[in-house]
Amino acid sequence: MTVFIARDGEPRCAWAGSAPEFLDYHDTEWGYPVADDRRLFEKISLEGFQSGLSWRTILAKRENFRAAFAGFDFHVVAEFTDADVERLLQDPGIVRHRGKIEAVVNNARRAVDLVDAQGSLASYFWRYEPAPDELDPPQTVSTSPASVALSKDLKKRGWKFVGPTTVFAFMQAMGLVNDHVATCVIRPRVETARSTFTPPG
Repeated sequence: MTVFIARDGEPRCAWAGSAPEFLDYHDTEWGYPVADDRRLFEKISLEGFQSGLSWRTILAKRENFRAAFAGFDFHVVAEFTDADVERLLQDPGIVRHRGKIEAVVNNARRAVDLVDAQGSLASYFWRYEPAPDELDPPQTVSTSPASVALSKDLKKRGWKFVGPTTVFAFMQAMGLVNDHVATCVIRPRVETARSTFTPPG
């Protein structure tokens, strides 16, 4: 597996060197375990927006997305109306795709339902953390049995733009999977963070 050697002389996952804004995201966010419901909802929403696009496009617009969707407070977004959708379709700072915008509003409502039923998004999502013996070598697959199962259950609950590939990218980013390559200097840091993290139950 090829790596990227950063300015500090340390190896990183190769994709971290493919755009200037990727390195900080790779080093400080990607793969670290997350239990905050708002961050989890933000990430699964942004992964939906990424569908068919590059993560660089979405990352560059992330602050605009946060402003447009009330900081991804899904209780607020769940109250968005058709007028809000039309307003967002005129917002040049985000990806103006009606289906994806409507999916975030729909998913916010489904998230409220899920929290009512499960206690938190975190407790629900972390039930799908794969066991170590279920993991493929880092960055060799774009879906997994766990992402397929989570995608299927979310769709059954009425969520949209949550296919297995989108869900797997979400799991990689939110730490349900440590997909940093073996020689990446960040991989052991993520492992340490995970060792002190208690999955919400």
